[in-house]
Amino acid sequence: MDQSSTVIFTDMDGTLLDHHTYSFAPAQPTLDALAERGIPVIPNTSKTYAEMTQLRDKIGLNGPFIIENGAAAYIPHGFFKQKPAGTIWQDGFWCKSFISSKGYWLKLLDIVKGEFAGEFTHFSVMSNDELVAATGLSEDEARLAAKRQYGEPVMWLGSEQRKDEFIAAVRDRGATPLEGGRFIHISGDCTKGKALSWFMEEYRRQSAISATSIALGDGKNDIAMMEAADIAVRIASPTHEPPQVNKKDNIYTSTLLGPEGWTEMLSQLLSLKD
Repeated sequence: MDQSSTVIFTDMDGTLLDHHTYSFAPAQPTLDALAERGIPVIPNTSKTYAEMTQLRDKIGLNGPFIIENGAAAYIPHGFFKQKPAGTIWQDGFWCKSFISSKGYWLKLLDIVKGEFAGEFTHFSVMSNDELVAATGLSEDEARLAAKRQYGEPVMWLGSEQRKDEFIAAVRDRGATPLEGGRFIHISGDCTKGKALSWFMEEYRRQSAISATSIALGDGKNDIAMMEAADIAVRIASPTHEPPQVNKKDNIYTSTLLGPEGWTEMLSQLLSLKD
């Protein structure tokens, strides 16, 4: 494909997708305008591979995507002219994995359950009905959300103080916990920011273009992505304050929520309405 001088990385839940309804309808005109200009929109999400292969078709995105908070990047054949560095061919994509599988982290959670008995649950032990209730997803969507390869989402049931203690406990045992909009994601040393940086290095190498990266997110697990990007956009949320991003300039915050804010900010930054 012809390379663009702008690459957009976007969180999904609460950013491109409405926090409550998961609708992306308000962003559709902007998605269409970006597609017309050949500007890649790359989901950089806590969602699974199984979720994203369906969701990207629904939204109409046919480019690369990053799953499970930066655990792996998937790049369709033909996006780059050459095989991306460090990737393997998997299910029709070049896949770059940044950490190992989730088995280790499930064992870690078993270890800390005694100390935090009854204060949390997690995807692998939740029924599909419980996942539906916790996420607001449909039954089929919840099954896809449970098909995790690299990490494990924890649903915290205790107090805020005990949550801080839980996060410290799993971190002391080698995990890198990330708080999203709904769950604490327990995984290895990967972030959306590291995945973004790897992708942009490969993009610039293969295109010989000094492309600008824009990252949009609403949660704490989006901070690393926004700090790694050239331009950071915080999307306003109905449930929490914008995350604290350590960036001196090129940081913006939407006034509108979710996909409305997504459209608001990209329309301004890229003059899409001109």
